[in-house]
Amino acid sequence: MAGTKIVAGLIALALGCGCSRSRPIVVGSKNFTEQLVLGEILAQYLERRLGQRVERKLNLGGTLVAHQALVNGEIDLYPEYTGTALTAVLKLPLLPDRARVLDQVRSEYGKRWRLEWMAPFGFDNSFAMVIHGDEARRSNLHTLSDAARQETGWVMGVGYEFLQRPDGLAGLVKTYGLAIKGQVMTMDLGLLYRALDQRQVDMIAASATDGMLSVLDVTVLQDDKHYFPPYEAAAVVRTDSLASRPGMRDALQALAGKLTDRTMQKLNYEVDGRHRPLAEVAREFLNSGRE
Repeated sequence: MAGTKIVAGLIALALGCGCSRSRPIVVGSKNFTEQLVLGEILAQYLERRLGQRVERKLNLGGTLVAHQALVNGEIDLYPEYTGTALTAVLKLPLLPDRARVLDQVRSEYGKRWRLEWMAPFGFDNSFAMVIHGDEARRSNLHTLSDAARQETGWVMGVGYEFLQRPDGLAGLVKTYGLAIKGQVMTMDLGLLYRALDQRQVDMIAASATDGMLSVLDVTVLQDDKHYFPPYEAAAVVRTDSLASRPGMRDALQALAGKLTDRTMQKLNYEVDGRHRPLAEVAREFLNSGRE
């Protein structure tokens, strides 16, 4: 009887391992262009490197939605930003040093949720406070401190998260003493540049790797007081997913440093500006040999 139980247990264990290997890797992302691009790159890359099926659950929603999907095991990995993890997820104080931020989020994610941060992709998608180029030239504006001296105030356009984030609007206004004119306009991130171009707003909280920055006459105001923490992008992965899939950790670590700020701007513009399919843009990047 004991022998029968042992055999049955070994069969069940073997079947369980088989099921784990046959289950597709599930890649998630948040709901804006850069996240969709990174998610598709990760999905295609893992298909190539590991020869395994990959399911895409892109466009999940905001930061906390994507994070919870990872914690719950609905996805195996998604791209995240160190500064976002530190402030929006972990609710920890702002830190200006990128190495300390990465060390802290790695430690806390491991202890709290058994999640691992891979090596950063190579770019820092900090918030970028953007104004019209002609306004910057006319008023000689280069920094956020310069903008704070504009007594008439700024009509501000921001994404929904920026209003609630501890590294968002309230702290920015307090740090620089920025004057806000009227009510802050909140909108989907994809609409910010259109609102700026159509003069509905005169300053937006955008991102340093936005594709539109490479083609529009706009100025990114320097964060001269270093209010924003670093936002290095990296894949965050469930520890059990890495353990059950040989080669996955090494494959993801090999992406370290492969995406510069400029490369990410170009990829984002291919999707946002030229309206090319995600899969095509990701495949072109991977075929370029830069991964």
